[in-house]
Parts: sequence; structure tokens; C-alpha cells
Amino acid sequence: MDVREVGQEIRKLSDGANQLGVRAHNERLILSMIQRHGALPGSDIAKHSGLSAQTVSNILRKLESEEFLLRREPQRGRVGKPSVPMTLNPDAALSFGLKIGRRSADLVVMNLLGEVLGGSQATYPYPMPAEIFAYLEAGMDKLARGLSAYQRERLCGIGIAAPSEIWSWTEVLGAPIDFSIWSKIDVTAEVAKISDLPLFTENDGTAACRAEHVFGRGREFTDYAYFFIGSFIGGGLVLNSSVTVGANNNAGAFGSLRVPAPGGGELPLIDAASLHPLEAAIAADGLDTTALWTQPQDWRAFERQIDPWVARTGDALAHAIRSIGSVMDFEVALIDGAMPAEVRARVVARTREALTRLDTRGMLPPRPEEARVGANARALGAGCAPIYAQYFFQ
Repeated sequence: MDVREVGQEIRKLSDGANQLGVRAHNERLILSMIQRHGALPGSDIAKHSGLSAQTVSNILRKLESEEFLLRREPQRGRVGKPSVPMTLNPDAALSFGLKIGRRSADLVVMNLLGEVLGGSQATYPYPMPAEIFAYLEAGMDKLARGLSAYQRERLCGIGIAAPSEIWSWTEVLGAPIDFSIWSKIDVTAEVAKISDLPLFTENDGTAACRAEHVFGRGREFTDYAYFFIGSFIGGGLVLNSSVTVGANNNAGAFGSLRVPAPGGGELPLIDAASLHPLEAAIAADGLDTTALWTQPQDWRAFERQIDPWVARTGDALAHAIRSIGSVMDFEVALIDGAMPAEVRARVVARTREALTRLDTRGMLPPRPEEARVGANARALGAGCAPIYAQYFFQ
């Protein structure tokens, strides 16, 4: 999608807006165009957005005065006065992003460009609310102390990415019965006890998809399916170059897809293509599974268990991708996960090979491709949420 198409697509949203709404909309439009395409002079923004040159000039001055935009060196050599490209100020807005996983939690602080300025990780047998919120409070305090005074003033929110109905996996996690307390936890109220920053929550699969869409390969494709293989596999959907969350904020819940089970019958993808079967196999062989979740990841000690897991996971993903392709005409299915890049490459290769053995008559299944962001995608996607909700079009 080029600059003109972005401008045309975004302007569709402004119908019927009042004057204040139009101003907010147009500011988002300009910030989004610069975020997607890099530094742009006002003349290019006006040309491709449909806004008048005067309107663009006024908004650029306002955004510059608010320190959201920075001036680049003037471009000379054209007829008339030199044009001045405007670019995003990385420190204009910062946010915290927390991923609550079933075996680990990751916390980052990131800037407007998605650059991680600091982070930390905690691992556990299973996440309990008191421990998670204590980790968040201590972690934010420590990360904030590593920022400049200016950066701390520009903190705009907290994003949290967590699995849907995390409390429903007590048996698989080996958690005690009181793990079900998560079903009664008001996350917004708990975070409000820690910070007065705005809170934005999202399904962890959707958050990972958003990170790939913004910082990874997402701009290469208009419509695609996305898989993230964590303790439990999840995913996301992108339609018309936008991450789609669905009416119930649960679009891309691919873990529920049914795939063939070894020996006959079927089982959900979440039990066939997740990391928890790999963890169980490693533990059954008497090995310590801690390295599965510790950063940086080194899985060389688990090669004996990884090879059969890759085969089962790739075969299951091939069936899931065929099912998805019968419903939506996606170009690709991007595959990522909380795993080393070389293991991800093996999973994708096996998925491609397995897909060639399936009956796909009457359809063109999405092409399995590697995603780019990697294990930190869910935390980065969580951190994206406050920034995109307030300053950009998603």
C-alpha cells in the first residue's frame, strides 16, 4: 500500500465527524502516514492525504510544537523553496508492555518507533495474580528509573497481553485449584492500584500479530493469517492491512481448530502444535525444562525431543492452514513463536512439506512463511496498544 492508498483508506473514517473530531482524525492521519512511510515533507502529505496545504502546515506546526515531529534537513534541488521532511520524534510517546504467559512474563518499555528501551523477564511454574502484579509494579519502577526525566513525562500507557481464559488451563499447567482465581480478577482495577497510566488489554495472540504487522513482515501483505506458538498456540488475522480483533476480541483463535490426532480421531490445534507437548516430552526424559522459557534461548540440549515435536507441529499446522484457506483467500500464513529462529525455520519447512501432501483441490491454501519479530512479539504487541490507540490508525 503506497502513501496515496493509505491516505485514501484512512480518510474513509472521517465521514460525519465534528470539527474537533476531524482535527484529531487529521493529526492521526499525518502521524500514521509518517509512521508507515518515514520522513515526509508537507507537500507530499497534502498531495496524498487530500488535505489542503494550509491544513497540513497548521497540523505539522502543532505536532512539532508538541514535540511529536522533528524537522529533517531541507531537500534542495527542486524548483521553489526547499521542502522540509518531518519525521517522528522517537521519545514523543513511550509505553510499557506486559506479556502474561503460562510459563513466563515479559515486561518492556518502548518508544514511539517500537524500539525497546529496557526489559525484564520472570519465569514460574504458573502465573498467580499477586505475583504478576507485584512483578509489574517493581518492573515498571525499575524501567522508569532507567529513562530520562523527559521520557518519563512522555509515558502514555500500559499494555497487557494475556491468553483468553488463562484460568481454564489448570490441569495442563499443573497448577493448584486456586489458580482459577484469575476468572474473578479485575485486571483494570488491579493495575489502577499500581499506576494511573491508561491501561489497554489484548489477547496475547492478537498482540503478537500486531507486533508482526507493525515491526515485522506485516507490511508485505494485505491479508494474512498469523500463528504464534507459545505454551499454547494462538494467532491473529490481518484484513485490508489492519489487525482484526473481531466482535468479541477473539479473532484468530486458531487453537480451537480441529486437526487429525495421531492414531485416529481429532484434537484441537492447541494440543497438537503448542510448546506444552514439547515441555512434557523434555520433562518425561528427566531434563530441566527451564531453558525453554529463559532468554536468550538455547535449546541445543533438547534436540532429541525437538525433532519429533517439529514433525507433529508442522503436520498439524498444515491441516489448520488448509482449513483457514478454505474460508479466506489469504496470501500467506506467517508462523512465529517463543523459540529460537532456527527451530522456527524447521517448523515452517515441515509445514510447507506437509501441506504439499494434503488434498487442496478447489482452493489455494495460504503459503507458510516465517514471521520476523520472534519470541518477544507478545510483549511488543502489548506495548504497541497504548501508542496506537492514542496516536495512530491501526
